[in-house]
Amino acid sequence: MAVSLFAYTKVMARIGSGSPPADAPPEQRADLIRVYKSERRMVLFRGDAAISTYQISLGSAADAGPKHREGDEKTPEGRYEIDWRNPKSVAHLSLHISYPNPNERHEAEVNGYPPGGSIMIHGLPNGWGLLGEAHRLWDWTDGCIAVTDAEMRDIWARVPDHTPIDIMP
Repeated sequence: MAVSLFAYTKVMARIGSGSPPADAPPEQRADLIRVYKSERRMVLFRGDAAISTYQISLGSAADAGPKHREGDEKTPEGRYEIDWRNPKSVAHLSLHISYPNPNERHEAEVNGYPPGGSIMIHGLPNGWGLLGEAHRLWDWTDGCIAVTDAEMRDIWARVPDHTPIDIMP
């Protein structure tokens, strides 16, 4: 059974997410993302107004503080930005978060370990979209921020590159 699930996941990862949605009209686009880790909540803002709120799953060690190193399965904390996007991600679409910042990179170098990277906002692994909201029952990512596939399509359309993201404890 486990081998079949693994094979299914590998095949679906190669198939991809399909085409991404078109950009939302300018008045519906976010200019800030704020993540509240302890509440498992992500909010898109335009100016001072919240324009969308999503329940999220995080890294499986999310409650253990900020990310420091590759493999710690923690979600980072701090100010970052969305610096690129991947329409052919192994999860349903993904927006890259600019972790690690220069200070985090330096701290990791001084302490002799890799800081990690590839922290994304993404949907469910390709082929697993039917899980829908059930994915929120546990924190299952390696440090990323996960939403449903439908929510990811909405976020993709509303969040331009270089949008700042504040990830709070």
